[in-house]
Amino acid sequence: MLAHPELFSLSIAHIDCDSFFASVEKLDDPSLASKPLIVGGGTRGVVTTCCYIARIAGVRSAMPMFQARKLCPDAVVIPPRKERYAEVSALIRAKFTALTPLVEPLSLDEAFLDLTGTERLHHAPPAVSLARLVREIETEIGVTASIGLAHNKFLAKIASDLDKPRGFSVIGRADTEAFLRDKPASVLWGVGEATRAALARAGLRTLADIRRTSKSALEGRFGATGARLYDLAHGVDHRKITPDAEIKSVSHETTFAKDIADREELENILWTMCEKAADRMKAKGLQGRTVVLKLRRADFSALSRQTRLDEPSQLSDTLFRTSRALLAALPEKGPFRLIGAGYTDLSPADGNDPMGDLLDPQAGARSKAERAADAIRAKYGSDAIRLGRGMAKS
Repeated sequence: MLAHPELFSLSIAHIDCDSFFASVEKLDDPSLASKPLIVGGGTRGVVTTCCYIARIAGVRSAMPMFQARKLCPDAVVIPPRKERYAEVSALIRAKFTALTPLVEPLSLDEAFLDLTGTERLHHAPPAVSLARLVREIETEIGVTASIGLAHNKFLAKIASDLDKPRGFSVIGRADTEAFLRDKPASVLWGVGEATRAALARAGLRTLADIRRTSKSALEGRFGATGARLYDLAHGVDHRKITPDAEIKSVSHETTFAKDIADREELENILWTMCEKAADRMKAKGLQGRTVVLKLRRADFSALSRQTRLDEPSQLSDTLFRTSRALLAALPEKGPFRLIGAGYTDLSPADGNDPMGDLLDPQAGARSKAERAADAIRAKYGSDAIRLGRGMAKS
């Protein structure tokens, strides 16, 4: 049972499936239902997600796998099956869009919904429609979800995490100030480790600290980010729920079975990451203006480098050559436990590939070879031809 003075007047929701990957695995294999389950990669990887039984033992998402195994030695560990999760996600997404066209997905297992104006259509206020929705998802699809209901996106997302699993939490307008009063700055949207450290150096560790600071002072020190944090600390969020939100980056990465310092070995793996990222760019009809290289050190700290291209591209050749140059320029020798690469600053692909110039006369030939290989794979399957690193070598 849920009671709240504003329950039937709020219409901005965030729905988050409960331990989604683990729930799908238990759905497909009922013998796992009562067992602690971790979805993740090997002894050297990290926890992608885990069920609530494993969480009781202290396991958390993004935790190093060796640590998770120590905390929960009886856990069943399963590698991720992203294609299967995408299938179930599509079924859930269809339920969302049947309720409202204003659905903004954040990932496979969570989305914002704006149910403003749907009361007459569904003959029920948004809160009732949402309760019916998660019940349908559980009974018809087989996974559970939690709901956050509020008057803006920021608060709805916080609310959905307050009472997991099978939660339904409400933050009304009248509740906002009291709810946010003693929260740490890390609760704010977009505040990660670097921003939290910068705020702490300025003496801003809680939302109360931020509210005591003027908006102009925050903006002067942190730019547009300071103004945004000031608004969020006061519970103000004017962002609309936008269906089909713009994709900001496309990348692919992998965690190694053991740390790697050898540059040639790193380059070989990097080429595969570039191929996979470029395949996704082509499938989505996108091109990128900036190339990003991502590494993770042995102590799990992250390292990234990026550079802007003279002209946008979606090719694996461009991505590899550029990210390889970023890797070669790193003074740090490693070893590293993860490598990845991708494109950002995305736009719709215009069909123009590099044709070569005095500095790189073979660029056009390589781009034609890559397109020819794409056509062969499209006709005969993904394993019909493999270009390998040979195409990208000078």
